[in-house]
Amino acid sequence: MDKIIRCITSDGAVMASAIDASDIVFTAKQLHHLSRSAAAALGRLLCAASMMGAQLKQKDAIINLRVSGDGELGPVVAVSDSRGNVRGYVGDSECPTEYHANGKIDVGRAVGKNGTLSVMRDYGSGDPYIGQTELVSGEIAEDITNYFAVSEQIPTVCALGVLIDKQSGEVLLAGGLLIQLLPGAGDDTVEQLEKNVAKLEPVTTMLAKGMSILDICQTALEGFEVEVLDEYPVNYVCTCSREKLERYFCTMSDADIRSMADEKGVAIANCHFCNKKYIFTKDDLEKLIAEKNA
Repeated sequence: MDKIIRCITSDGAVMASAIDASDIVFTAKQLHHLSRSAAAALGRLLCAASMMGAQLKQKDAIINLRVSGDGELGPVVAVSDSRGNVRGYVGDSECPTEYHANGKIDVGRAVGKNGTLSVMRDYGSGDPYIGQTELVSGEIAEDITNYFAVSEQIPTVCALGVLIDKQSGEVLLAGGLLIQLLPGAGDDTVEQLEKNVAKLEPVTTMLAKGMSILDICQTALEGFEVEVLDEYPVNYVCTCSREKLERYFCTMSDADIRSMADEKGVAIANCHFCNKKYIFTKDDLEKLIAEKNA
């Protein structure tokens, strides 16, 4: 079962979050029939979105991350609620996979190094906060780090990883780590944190060793007294429904609703996030129109 944890140092100087999202990314790959590079890119963004979503204080708030690069993958989108439950999709699920010399998937090539990372926080008030920064590498983690530094002025370390079996293409492990300095952190704190980060192993390596997400946070915060704020399960969760689609259709004109039907008199709506198909017959559409105008 996937889990997320949030910790803080006892002096209130550093916040750390870690996630084991292996099942989430496995599910995403299966739902979207992702190539290795697409799974690695979306998996990393799902991990980041979940950890950032868990920082939201409002119960019904959501965060939407969108990476728009100039690579073959196209847009990469991940959405999380305030409990870290996520969903996402990519532009080209069959994007070719290339590798670095060290054998790791070249996510930056698939995503592209030119483009933007957009972050939208929707608190349900109708006035969402939107921030945007230029991509640094397309490798996702560096781009998240840069976003926090530039857009929110929060010194941040972000590590994200997806381990995929080269033979089968299956997702073996996925996880992330987010470390942030809080106001008032002194030079000693920064120096200790830099030492810790310099010797940190990749997240998937730590998970492969059997380390828990608490172990990962404690390793990243070695030398500090660590307090656990919360720890709970997270999942790949799509919020689509036939009812939501019907409500959306009712905002359209009668003519537009009728025009959705094909030559067979059927309209098919496909969810980007879970690939579920919703079928509406001509009679279904006419019923919606009647209800809308009642």
